[in-house]
Amino acid sequence: MANCVKCGRNLPSFSFGKKICSWCVQHEAAQRGLEPEEAVQRVEPAPWLRRQSSSMVVTQVLFGINVAVFLGMTLSGVSITDPTSQEIVNWGANWAPLTLTTQWWRLLTCVFVHIGIIHIAFNMWCLWDLGALAESLYGHATFAAVYLITGVTSSLASVVWHPRTPSAGASGAIFGIAGALIASFYLGEFSLPRAAVKGTLRSVVTFAGYNLVFGAMMGRTDNAAHVGGLVSGLILGALIARVAPDPEAPLRRIAVLALPLVLIVGGTGWWLHSRDYIRHMQRGVGLLAEGKTDQAVNEFQTVIGRRSDYAAAHFALARAYAIKGDLAHAEAEFKRVLELNPENESSLYNLGFVNIEEGKLAEARAAFQRLLAINPNSANAHFGLAAAAMEEKKYQEAIQEYQTAARLNPDLEGVYYNLGRAQAKLGSYDDAIGSFKKELENIGDDYNTEIALANTYEAKGMKKEAADARQKAADLTGEK
Repeated sequence: MANCVKCGRNLPSFSFGKKICSWCVQHEAAQRGLEPEEAVQRVEPAPWLRRQSSSMVVTQVLFGINVAVFLGMTLSGVSITDPTSQEIVNWGANWAPLTLTTQWWRLLTCVFVHIGIIHIAFNMWCLWDLGALAESLYGHATFAAVYLITGVTSSLASVVWHPRTPSAGASGAIFGIAGALIASFYLGEFSLPRAAVKGTLRSVVTFAGYNLVFGAMMGRTDNAAHVGGLVSGLILGALIARVAPDPEAPLRRIAVLALPLVLIVGGTGWWLHSRDYIRHMQRGVGLLAEGKTDQAVNEFQTVIGRRSDYAAAHFALARAYAIKGDLAHAEAEFKRVLELNPENESSLYNLGFVNIEEGKLAEARAAFQRLLAINPNSANAHFGLAAAAMEEKKYQEAIQEYQTAARLNPDLEGVYYNLGRAQAKLGSYDDAIGSFKKELENIGDDYNTEIALANTYEAKGMKKEAADARQKAADLTGEK
């Protein structure tokens, strides 16, 4: 699309070589006295000739906040090159389990947190260049609004796309500025003469394209935030250029910026409310870890009340019931998980052991056999079958199943301890001693294993070894 060489406005399509827009033609005619002045709409100065502030105070403030936060992180002991996920979360990074519960402010604070010196150096370099250009075109207030709105939008895109991974950085907002510039240069009153805009436009487009491709190739780069910022920036830039290009008409500019902001805030509120069950789920998990089982049960029941088909909530509730010793409800919840996901191996495994505690050995065996049908190489299934055999006092079968489990997963905790118990029941004391020692090699010092080893030594008549094992067990508990 061609531009008027006098005022910079876009010429209509199919102008067939025209270089001056109809407004400028009418304006010149009026100046020559060919048309009355009052019949001609006044022609505004070209956008790049308007008196605009060369100050980049907003860019400098944003730059300063980012650097100040990074220095604060560094002085507090955070690694300057490779901060941990927990460290950046502590400083306000975007992380779904917190952002989607009560800490929605992370959608903004994460824009000022960076993951190492290389990350902030590259982002601040881009912010300084693009920010100076955007601030000179849009003005201070509009530039600040575009930066913050696109920053929040990029954070939303990130938390939706990567709910399990903390994210941080100014790149989403910087992509927003790039998108706004691209749209504004292509559309409306910000269109400069082709010669003036061509180099700048090419640089901005190259910046956006290169970083998107580079981000797709690098596993740690949050391209969801980049895309969210770029798209929201393109939309804002297009609205400003088409609807409110004149900074001297602030009400129209405010309305243009307020509409996307209202849509973002409203949409975010609806989206967070629709996922309120996540907040209860996370709270329940935390309460269960703290040993507050009854409260955790209430939270998981709330989740299920809002999303009855949420298998993870039924599984968590089943675990909570099992911890409480409410085996009947635990069994019912594990079965509900299997109704929702018939091949859930963890539920089959846990259901089998709940059945063992209930004395339902046939049902326990059925659960472990079903697990084997799903996964023939499941060490857990053989471990469960061995536990059922132990309850039935079928010690030889138990030994065979434990040995199979150990072969499939030599690091399976408890497999050698239980194998030793089964061997000791049959009087195979040497084999049992070897199994108990193997368990200690795998997991380190353990009170129960030391006691079982001591009992086996005694059964074999090895008094000194038994005393040594008992003393070691006492040392582990602090007894004298």
